[in-house]
Amino acid sequence: MSMFASVEAVLYPVVCRINEYLSNYILVFLLIGVGLWYTVRTGFVQIRFFGEGMRKVFGNLSLNGGKQSSGMTSFQALATAIAAQVGTGNIVGASGAILTGGPGAIFWMWVIAFFGMATIYAEATLAIKTRRVDKDGTIHGGPAYYITTAFKGGFGKFLASFFAVAITLALGFMGCMVQSNSIGSAFQTAFGVPSQFVGVVLVIFCGFIFLGGVNRLAAVTEKVVPVMAVIFLVGAVGILVVRIQDVPATFALIFKYAFQPQAIIGGSFGYAIKTAISQGAKRGLFSNEAGMGSTPHAHAQANVKDPHDQGVVAMVGVFIDTFIVLTLNALVIICTLYTDGGMLADGVIPEGVNKTNLAQLAFGSVLGDSVGSAFVAVCLFFFAFSTVLSWNLFGKINVIYLFGKKAAKGYAVIALVFLYLGTVMSNDLVWELTDMFNNLMVLPNAIALFALTGMVLSSVHKAANKGQKIEK
Repeated sequence: MSMFASVEAVLYPVVCRINEYLSNYILVFLLIGVGLWYTVRTGFVQIRFFGEGMRKVFGNLSLNGGKQSSGMTSFQALATAIAAQVGTGNIVGASGAILTGGPGAIFWMWVIAFFGMATIYAEATLAIKTRRVDKDGTIHGGPAYYITTAFKGGFGKFLASFFAVAITLALGFMGCMVQSNSIGSAFQTAFGVPSQFVGVVLVIFCGFIFLGGVNRLAAVTEKVVPVMAVIFLVGAVGILVVRIQDVPATFALIFKYAFQPQAIIGGSFGYAIKTAISQGAKRGLFSNEAGMGSTPHAHAQANVKDPHDQGVVAMVGVFIDTFIVLTLNALVIICTLYTDGGMLADGVIPEGVNKTNLAQLAFGSVLGDSVGSAFVAVCLFFFAFSTVLSWNLFGKINVIYLFGKKAAKGYAVIALVFLYLGTVMSNDLVWELTDMFNNLMVLPNAIALFALTGMVLSSVHKAANKGQKIEK
């Protein structure tokens, strides 16, 4: 047995047990609780200001924001956030949720995302309000900074440090492994390219961008994100048009198995419904990241005068991630594989079918195996590559918070090593480790969000009063 295999054999069951407890008994309640809290307290901010957010994003859309003296343009910050959100969670994560929790897990992803739009409004608003700017224009912002605003003294520093360590491990290291693991697996399946070779190429490209700082990252994400989204949307919509007769049945399956999951998962009703909800919550979190505390690092970089302006823009990021990209992928999978005649229509998962290749099987059922696998592999590359870039920035901000600017270069080197290791390690262990640290990140972030409710509400009330004056 190799060294990697030995480590996996020991770690995997332990990490699974921790995740089971966190995701089934803590994460669901925290995510929905924070989202409900801000939805009610802000008077459904995700509905009241959704139109404003869309106008700010698409009203003056530009894919060339140019070099900023400090930080990023509002769209560059959103593109960096979406780059983090739209990753393997939209393809591999959604596939895993459907396989484990049934088609109904997608419904619970929608629920999480709807309330998550209010959560991410709060996160982005607080990130702008509590950020710090160095003399050279470098911006530092994110949960570590608003946690210490919420709680002064030793307790605040402990929570902020706990969050900073968790996000560095979750996204900077383990998260990069998930992304590279998924890319490597997809390319090996589609093109027969050894995953280790893919890892080397990724390290070279990512290393070049890491060294370019925030401006190089912003210049890449503002161009890559719209292009990758359009490519995937065109392919997914094309599949749904071809299978248009199965689309109504697809939505019916999602709603049916959201409340009657035992019919396809098996086991008792209680077990099945818990599985469907927890899978939807867990993968929904990994997909849109609302409440996790990751994307506020990107929004903190936005050059906006009013924190509310970036808050409404941040909501659009969750909408694009979950209600458009993730939903289209889920519809393709369910439409082609779970409706009558599909290989998973009876709920029995054939040998060899897993969350890594499910999307490729779905697209391949219409485009042909080779074309379907290649299409998903290319989309995964763009999704995961852009996510790695953003997550590296988020980790870097927290490493600097913990150890100072001198630690940034050492962090970049370690991150690149983990990026390569992801292409040679077990997919299951990588996902479980990432889930564990994602779950741990939520705890201090959620506590701070509750504590800073007043600061968020002041932005909402100010925006509402401003809107009323304009109407008059």
